[in-house]
Amino acid sequence: MLKASLEVIPAPQNASLVIQRFDKRGFEAPFHYHPEYELTCITEGEGKRFVGNNMAGFKNNDMVLIGSNLPHCWKLAQKNSKAGSVVIHFRSEFLRNDFFKFPEMSNIQKLLVRCSSGIEFNGRVKEMVKENMLSALKEKNDFKKLMILLNILNKLSLTKEFNLLNKNNVAAEQSDDNRERTSEVFAYIVDHFRSEVSLNKAAQTIGMTPNAFCKYFKKITRKTFMETVIDYRINFATQQLIETDKSIADICFDCGFRDISHFYKMFTFRKQISPSGYRKQFFQETNY
Repeated sequence: MLKASLEVIPAPQNASLVIQRFDKRGFEAPFHYHPEYELTCITEGEGKRFVGNNMAGFKNNDMVLIGSNLPHCWKLAQKNSKAGSVVIHFRSEFLRNDFFKFPEMSNIQKLLVRCSSGIEFNGRVKEMVKENMLSALKEKNDFKKLMILLNILNKLSLTKEFNLLNKNNVAAEQSDDNRERTSEVFAYIVDHFRSEVSLNKAAQTIGMTPNAFCKYFKKITRKTFMETVIDYRINFATQQLIETDKSIADICFDCGFRDISHFYKMFTFRKQISPSGYRKQFFQETNY
């Protein structure tokens, strides 16, 4: 079973950041979190990206900046497909609080605060930053690596082409203990929402009775467990409606629903439009 875990990033001695290239094995990492900030650029592959409560499709050149202790993982659409990424891990401590007092650092400081929700970048900045990341990967001098990272963060802090992935970031408001427990529950949801989801098993992941778990989960996330599961299923369904030509029935079952009428009801309630209407409206707007 997929379980969210605190990942320990192996840092070299006397270095403030870690730059790594991953092949498709890197996409097998479980739903996890760590105190380091993470900038990920997908160099090859496609699938689903999970950042906190957000789920979205990803493909080549996907670029995301993830804040400290924000759970995340990337899952390939086809396990045997080619895939790759370049990832930079760093802690804000290397800048020290006094460093942020310099006016030149104000934009980067705002960026690091903003990325507690996770940030997806778009537009030309992605290609520029990707080149910088590949340069940093080859660089042997630690000081030059640090300068490249600062240059990257400056570029990302200035662009207006970005999306916040968790606008209501519940994880950022939690204590370390609550964050660890809810992350384990979300890991269970990420792994099972397309198939059979069990309230009892979800409660067992954090050692609670189902009744106590329901109260705890809603108190922490402000949603019931099943509301959260349905959110994931509807999110997955909307992507399938616009990314594939699958039938509505196939999408219904593929995203975890077992009854088409229930799927229609839940989708229409959340999107204020039927699944077929959503698909038709999307293509009408994009082909305008």
